[in-house]
Amino acid sequence: MKVLKTAAAMAVSVVLLAGCNDETNNYYPIDPEPSTTDVRIGVYNLSFDRFNYEDLVAELKLTPAEQQVLMDKWFDESLTEEEKAVAEKIIQIKNVAAIIQTERPAVLMMAEFNNDGTGEDLAGIQAFRLNYLTVPQNALGATSDEVKLLEPIQFAYVENFSTNTGLLSDHDLNRDGKISLPDDAWGFGFYHGQYAFSLISQYPIDTANIRTFQNFKWKDMPGETNPVITNCDDDKNPIPEGMACGDEWYTEEAWAEKPMSSKNHVDAPIIIPTEGGDKVIHLLLSHPTPPIFDTLTENNKLLNRAEIKFWDDYISGNGSYIYDDAGNKGGIKDDASFVILGDLNADPESGDGYLDTIKDLMHSTHVNQLATHGVYAPMSLGGPECLSNGECREQNWGTKYPDVITSTSGLRLDHVIPSSDLNVTDSGVFWPASFEDGRLLMNDERVGQYGGGGKSVSSDHRLVWINVEL
Repeated sequence: MKVLKTAAAMAVSVVLLAGCNDETNNYYPIDPEPSTTDVRIGVYNLSFDRFNYEDLVAELKLTPAEQQVLMDKWFDESLTEEEKAVAEKIIQIKNVAAIIQTERPAVLMMAEFNNDGTGEDLAGIQAFRLNYLTVPQNALGATSDEVKLLEPIQFAYVENFSTNTGLLSDHDLNRDGKISLPDDAWGFGFYHGQYAFSLISQYPIDTANIRTFQNFKWKDMPGETNPVITNCDDDKNPIPEGMACGDEWYTEEAWAEKPMSSKNHVDAPIIIPTEGGDKVIHLLLSHPTPPIFDTLTENNKLLNRAEIKFWDDYISGNGSYIYDDAGNKGGIKDDASFVILGDLNADPESGDGYLDTIKDLMHSTHVNQLATHGVYAPMSLGGPECLSNGECREQNWGTKYPDVITSTSGLRLDHVIPSSDLNVTDSGVFWPASFEDGRLLMNDERVGQYGGGGKSVSSDHRLVWINVEL
């Protein structure tokens, strides 16, 4: 077995996985040749949410042989209740791996891939790579009677990132008289590391130049102010004792410490060899809070807006106020290439957030608008069908552009936004319609307690990608 080399920088852990020649992995990664011109870059909210990080690691560490024992029992309907619960999690992970093997991104941001909170523990992401991604999955779905094996996929470079989710503050952020998880964490989470995100790449990641913005304060963003109580006559959400309509929600001390990023904002450069020399692309990663679940204030809606506006300022020359976790100031250099990746929880045409913020980003002169709202905007056939047959959320049935939605909410929430200098040649949303292969990767009424769709089968989000020609 070859040595696994690790390095750490700015609360970031990286591992170079050189491949193993053992019973679980007989595949070796092949470094892309300098002649490579098309690079597929994607984002996927995996929905690997678990009650704790240890449960996810245990599921990911099951060897292919151990997985097969559970799958055989699933097909035979001989599982105990305890085994069934584990088997259905394995089905979800195998289906997610099959989707990644089908679309074959060279670089992928994985949202909702839980970690230990600091990003230093690589057990989960290593196990996912070795026990699922480098093992041929069934393109027709883990529960399909027919088998069509996919080619394994290798990612030699892996990054985990620290997160604010589940990181308990010292303040009563939700004003309920006690300090406890999940509501008093800097980012909503029942434990530190829930809803974190990771990065896997076939190209080297320039770890020395990664910038993280986990500790950038919300108050330090121009125009942002302490949210105030605006919902003043709601019997279901009474105003806390001692407060009144129009009062600032956070105490002065809490507002001074409140991070802007609900998880983290990360600038991770990757280095791509080309015939003309190395090409650096900055991957701008984040997973903003959803603009919903507000009660007395517009806290989440305002924070979602700020988390998206941050990237608009970062790429446009308006980021002089920005500072990273190492104390370096400013946004990205004017001539830098970038791709903004994330489940941004924002649709430019519909939904509960500030639509103008995501729309401004997608129409920025600094981004390739062909890939945001032009001919290369990622699309699928499964999205419109999901809306028409009632599988997607009903209130978004009338969405303006059904072919670009990326989640069962019926909204376009997941984004891959390249800089204007990058030449996009193709794009897509992996969402098979009922007449296409892979339907069981998305929908299977035999799996899970929620009607056999969404997170119980794979994810309630879809893998979104673009091809960039260098």
